[in-house]
Amino acid sequence: MKYKMIAIDMDGTLLNDKKEVSQNNKLAIKRASELGVKIVVCTGRIFTSARFYASLIETPAPIVASNGAYIREKDRNKIIYKKTIDKDILYNLIDLIESFSIYPHLYTSEKIYTKKIINFSSNYDKWNSMVPENEKVKIVVVKNFKEAIENEEIFKIALADDDIEKLNTLRQKISDEFNLSIVSSYYNNLEIMTEGVSKGNAVKILAKNFNISRDEVICIGDNENDISMIEYAGLGVAMGNATEKLKSISDYVTDTNEKDGVAKVINKFIIEC
Repeated sequence: MKYKMIAIDMDGTLLNDKKEVSQNNKLAIKRASELGVKIVVCTGRIFTSARFYASLIETPAPIVASNGAYIREKDRNKIIYKKTIDKDILYNLIDLIESFSIYPHLYTSEKIYTKKIINFSSNYDKWNSMVPENEKVKIVVVKNFKEAIENEEIFKIALADDDIEKLNTLRQKISDEFNLSIVSSYYNNLEIMTEGVSKGNAVKILAKNFNISRDEVICIGDNENDISMIEYAGLGVAMGNATEKLKSISDYVTDTNEKDGVAKVINKFIIEC
């Protein structure tokens, strides 16, 4: 069997538009795992949320959270890798973002710090109402970020705004003033990690841990924050609903997240082989 590891994005890839894992996707992933293929869940989500969805596929999948800033085993407290944003950089970055009248969200492994329940934190707040207490994401509303996060490890800053021109201007200013990793997982958001952090780097770290070469890795995604892992993979796969940019650099385009695109990749390149 040529491929020994599959790294799968969550939103827009593994999950359908109702944020569910289809039975066909579950079955294909289970079969691949039974064949000895390592399954990796790769997401921009906070670890707590990613762990909940990873549990639905019923495999011992390691989880890449916060776009590669935090890698941890699903069923144990073993942290494989973590890389935080330096506090001095973080404080200056917060000031810059707030000067654009945008609310930043700061991610630890299990908490989100924000000054207002909006976009990211609003979505997690709704999600919290539907899951058990031990699966909820802790949302902390603060008045002063510096005081609240003094002793916290921050892995990612997320922000969103429907004024795309303003968002692009801010992105350029951040790029000019800081050495950071900046990606987007949707047209109106930015996700910021420390320099060198990416899903591609995370997949590379896990492949090395498992003694698997990049030629033996499949990566599946749909958006800009998946580019690095698609470029790293031996087989980079774009979803049918992926951005045109991601499709253009991929080796293969599968069906959409609404039509079991992940299962179709696994069936074609793992199970049928």
